[in-house]
Amino acid sequence: MKLLKDILYKARIEEVVGSTNVAIENIVFDSREAVEFSVFVAVRGTQVDGHNFIDKAIENGSMAVVCEELPSEPVENITYVRVKDSAEALAYMASNFYDHPSKKLKLVAVTGTNGKTSVVTLLHQLFTDLGKKSGLLSTVVNKIGIKEIEASLTTPDTVQINQLLQQMVDEGCEYAFMEASSHAIVQHRTTGLDFDVAIFTNISRDHLDYHGSFNNYIAAKKMLFDNLPQHAHALINNDDRHAEVMVQNTKAKVETFALKSLANFKAKILENQLTGLQLILDEKELYTKLVGRFNAYNLLAVYGTGMTLGIDQLELMTAISSLNPVDGRFQHIQSPNGVTGIVDYAHTPDALENVLSTVQGIRGGNESVIVVVGCGGDRDAGKRPEMAQIAARYGDRVLLTSDNPRTEDPDAIIEDMKKGLDPVGLKKALTITSREEAIKTACALSQPGDIILIAGKGHETYQEVNGVRHHFDDLEVLNEQFNELK
Repeated sequence: MKLLKDILYKARIEEVVGSTNVAIENIVFDSREAVEFSVFVAVRGTQVDGHNFIDKAIENGSMAVVCEELPSEPVENITYVRVKDSAEALAYMASNFYDHPSKKLKLVAVTGTNGKTSVVTLLHQLFTDLGKKSGLLSTVVNKIGIKEIEASLTTPDTVQINQLLQQMVDEGCEYAFMEASSHAIVQHRTTGLDFDVAIFTNISRDHLDYHGSFNNYIAAKKMLFDNLPQHAHALINNDDRHAEVMVQNTKAKVETFALKSLANFKAKILENQLTGLQLILDEKELYTKLVGRFNAYNLLAVYGTGMTLGIDQLELMTAISSLNPVDGRFQHIQSPNGVTGIVDYAHTPDALENVLSTVQGIRGGNESVIVVVGCGGDRDAGKRPEMAQIAARYGDRVLLTSDNPRTEDPDAIIEDMKKGLDPVGLKKALTITSREEAIKTACALSQPGDIILIAGKGHETYQEVNGVRHHFDDLEVLNEQFNELK
């Protein structure tokens, strides 16, 4: 239990009605979770305004309310604190309430369009292998040490983040690695956290349905680096043309990694095969089980972080060479008759092109590449034609299908995708709304030696339709079909 006045530190207070000398046992921003001795923070969301639920929170037991606009009829004996920005205030309050757990860990954030999950997962795997107890906050799973906690968002809400970080501290973790999505950054879910390293992987078109424009999307990512403390390190992909913009206003020490340009941490690809990558990394030869140029960048980010955090170089390289691929990221299997199946999370034009260019780099030349791809509903529709266009550019056959249609008509999404196809692309393409049937068809069309890429879902084991998640696993369906290929 803490006093309200103590957890309001750094919240930009504009007015107080009542006493802040109130005992608080928890912080909530959902009125349904309000109980006695809780403070309710009224946050303005994209769909719901918390100010409309202040009375409900008080009915449920809240002793205090933090808001941007005071109610016209305040309730007696309730403390009201008016702040400049409720979401920002919530972040600082959560950090204060849990005694600033981010300051007790070496906290690393990863942002970018692609690679966030891979980099944080590889970092957690690496530091665990090095015997350093670590925590993980990712799209796929949250971990405290090796204990798994189910993840529902790319970045949890700010109260959950601080709760989890405090649990990591209590469990003896030294390090924590977390994804920082653009949504989370602009919604202040990462505000108030004390980062030691922030990594920028890359940026390309994504989430424009939320941010409105590519410039706004860049600005959202940039906020993470703008707010870094002086003691932190900003580790950026110097081969991305937006890298310098990301750190132009940062107070942190800037370090770079690259395959093509000058950088603090540099690598060169010697071999790229389905069995793995062979690299020259900082003038030393390194073999890794990970595949593809995009994974070379991920490994550079991992290596740069390890070096920045003071890990011995030889120890670091030895551990990197033993890293296992991340589930749902260029995850490949082979059928009994020699067809290669690849499942990858690629759900943006840039990610799809990265994966398909990797496929082109490892193919022998005579085999066919069959691409199964869809686009999510209720998301940026502008990328749909681009995704189909890229699939047709690299693939010999393309199957356009469903990928979490949500509240949209899946056939309408596929029609949007087809707009990106020229006459040659249209001849290559089949439209099969059922994702299961599309994967089955891809397998039926394949010949020994062919490569099937199933893109968009990766680690996800569901299809979301009209607010309901139905079990669906690309890898599961692919395995079933491959068992029938003799």
